[in-house]
This record gives sequence, structure tokens and C-alpha cells, in this order.
Amino acid sequence: MAMAGLYRRILPSPPAVDFASSEGKQLFLEAIQSGTLEGFFKLISYFQTQSEPAYCGLASLAMVLNALAVDPGRKWKGPWRWFDESMLDCCEPLEKVKAKGISFGKVVCLAHCAGAKVEAFRTNQSSIDDFRKSIMACSTSDDCHVISSYHRGTLKQTGDGHFSPIGGYHAGKDMVLILDVARFKYPPHWVPLRLLWEAMDTVDGATELHRGFMRISKLHRAPSLLYTLSCKHESWISIARYLVDDVPLLLKSEDVKAIKNVLSIVLSSLPSNFAEFIKWVAEVRRQEDGDQSLSQEEKGRLAVKVFRTK
Repeated sequence: MAMAGLYRRILPSPPAVDFASSEGKQLFLEAIQSGTLEGFFKLISYFQTQSEPAYCGLASLAMVLNALAVDPGRKWKGPWRWFDESMLDCCEPLEKVKAKGISFGKVVCLAHCAGAKVEAFRTNQSSIDDFRKSIMACSTSDDCHVISSYHRGTLKQTGDGHFSPIGGYHAGKDMVLILDVARFKYPPHWVPLRLLWEAMDTVDGATELHRGFMRISKLHRAPSLLYTLSCKHESWISIARYLVDDVPLLLKSEDVKAIKNVLSIVLSSLPSNFAEFIKWVAEVRRQEDGDQSLSQEEKGRLAVKVFRTK
């Protein structure tokens, strides 16, 4: 009797090498001896399977944030502060991500919102050498991790756009270890770095922008109260959407040749609730600085806002 649904996929090999295969184990051993798997151990300690078919970006980011020991500043369940996919909603509603997935820019936005340091590189604005340098830097240290946004088809895999963290690097073979968060589909696997670059050097049909990679590390200072709270304010969603989606399109459509032109375009097209957002920022900033001059009305509004972040 036939059963409904799918049970895993066979990993196309080549080009990939299954992490648990004899060849995969040999690559792993050689990479350890070469010192290019330093970031692997923190990542594997927090390796998770995406909880929804379209949550690859959220699962990759939650895994990296937990590996970096970034404190979310709010509770997950019970008394525990912990990053879970369900908490990564300040840049895109979870229902929308569940239905349509998430773009490269929105994952970058989420990483910033979560309080991490993020360096984002689209392939049309960087090079394969830049990618290799970031991979090497994060493979020889556990202070940063790389998340790759790529098209599965280039690797002969089923599906299209996907996110996953990079667990390590084999310098001799120039191969990277993908810790695929869709563990119900494919196991972790090694692929040639150049081929992964080609898979990233594709255009996301939803945004018409190139995919790429992001290098995420922990801030060497505590994220400000201002930034943590403002991400949860109602106006932040539209402000984030404007900065991530609208501004690049506006700048692309205009003949921008100077900084003053950029500022003019950005400031002349601000969302209608931008003033509300600035007012929120000012109130939180004043509280953070110990300002005792807040009125009772302002204190009341701030108490409601702080409650909503918990």
C-alpha cells in the first residue's frame, strides 16, 4: 500500500559528497587537521531542522545566533531566553514566511534586529575570492559563521532558493561543508566552493536581486535597549520593509550620483508612520539615558511598549 508524502531525497553525488560517507569522513578528518573546522563544533551543537518547509532562512539564522551565544533579551519558553524560528518576526510576518519563504535582504534585516553584527554580500557586488576569504575566516575561528543563500538546482538538487549555514572548509579540495537545515530532505554534505558560488550567483525571482552570503558575528557590545525595543514596535515592520525593499528599488530607478541625492530620495519617500517611529526612539532613548522628565502620559505609553517586547 502506497504511503502519501515524501521520505527524504537521494543526495545527488556528484557534485555533493555526503558528510557521513567514507569520502565525507576523510574530508572531515583532513579539514580538522588543517584547522578549517573550528566553527563546526559550535554550529553542530545547535544544529536544527527547519520546522516548516519554507523556514530555511529562519532556521539557519536561529542556529547561528544560538551558536554565537547571542542573548535574545526575551523569553522563549518558561524562564529560558533562546532563539527559536517563531521569535524571528520583526522584519516579515511569520505567516508570510511560512507561505512564501523569505528573501536574502529580510534575513539580513532579522540578523540586525536580533542584535548580531552582519556583513552581507550579494554576488553581483562581491567576488568568489571575497566568499573564500569569509569562509576561511569563519572556518578557522568560532567567532563568526557564514549563511549561504543559493539555488538548489545548480547543485542538481530538487527545489529552488535555499538558506543553510556553512560548517567548514577543506582548503586542499576547495570544498565547503553545507549544514543543510532541511534535514528531512538532504543530509549535511560537502560541495565544491566554486559550484556553491555559482548557485549563489543566481537571481531570486521574487525580488529580482542576486542571492549571496552573509557573515554573522557577535557584537562586542551589548545591543542597545533602543534597538531591541524598536524592532518590536508596530511601525518597525513598515520601516524595515521600506529600508530593505523600497529603498533599493528607488535608488535603482533614479540617477543617483552623490550622497545628497541618496538622502533626498530616501527622505522624500519615508513611510507615513516614520514620525511615530522617531517619537518611540526618542522616548526609549530618554529612558535609557536616565531622563527623569518623561511625562506620565509618555511613561504610560512606554510601559505598554516595553510590555509588548516581553
